[in-house]
Amino acid sequence: MRLKLAIQKSGRLYDGSLELLKECGIELPNGSKLKTEAYNFPMDILFLRDDDIPQYVLDGVADIGIVGENVLMESGKDILTVEKLGFGKCRLSLAIPKADEYNSAKDINGKKIATSYPVLLQKFLDKNKVTAEIHEISGSVEIAPGIGLADAVCDLVSSGSTLLMNGLKEVETVLKSEAVLVAQHNLGKEKQEWLDKFLFRIRAVKKAKHNKYVLLNAPNEKLQSIINLIPGMKSPTVLPLAEQGWSSVHSVVNDDDFWEVIEKLKKEGAQGILVIPIENMVI
Repeated sequence: MRLKLAIQKSGRLYDGSLELLKECGIELPNGSKLKTEAYNFPMDILFLRDDDIPQYVLDGVADIGIVGENVLMESGKDILTVEKLGFGKCRLSLAIPKADEYNSAKDINGKKIATSYPVLLQKFLDKNKVTAEIHEISGSVEIAPGIGLADAVCDLVSSGSTLLMNGLKEVETVLKSEAVLVAQHNLGKEKQEWLDKFLFRIRAVKKAKHNKYVLLNAPNEKLQSIINLIPGMKSPTVLPLAEQGWSSVHSVVNDDDFWEVIEKLKKEGAQGILVIPIENMVI
């Protein structure tokens, strides 16, 4: 029995989805098709339009899928969010012409807003007790104010450069989004077991991306204070060097406070600090 995974056939999450499969050790034939089979894992990959993925998972055409939270929430489909994947991060934002003043959501009361996400926009308006005229359009939403179709837009934003090029400014974040792994309810025992194995790999890859392996030389009189700075997953590895009075210390450091830790290690007398990326991290 094979697990059927739906991913975008093109667009924002396509490359990230393929990269995740590669990092998980799942090998695919070169070149995307409508459907392809993994060589070394019981998984079939379906390449679909992103907007269709929630429905395909709900209908059981696919067992699991990789989709943006924005697409999932807009669809309203009753499927499970299994794991946030950490790539494809963006935000659904409200934007208005640069010259317009904005103090709160009340400033868009009675305005025309162009969007490809009418459901999410309506929820935002309802939450803020604002009434606006929603114009649902697909593609090139940001040009709507410039051609007189709308007074504002609600669109996906990554860097914000597209908005700036069209004379717009962000004023509200409606939703923060990233790629998520979704699944249908009640997969069945065998497919659930394969999904659990896939999740095990995904979590090892994600954990590795947020940590670095550090090797350093430490003077023995400062050894305990250096160990306290880099406790690692359980405990650092400490090995004596050929030069008396020195030890080699190996440990894992989290990205969140990486540079602060390195600076403190230097102050404590650590030398020859080597930093190595981690491919996978199994705990």
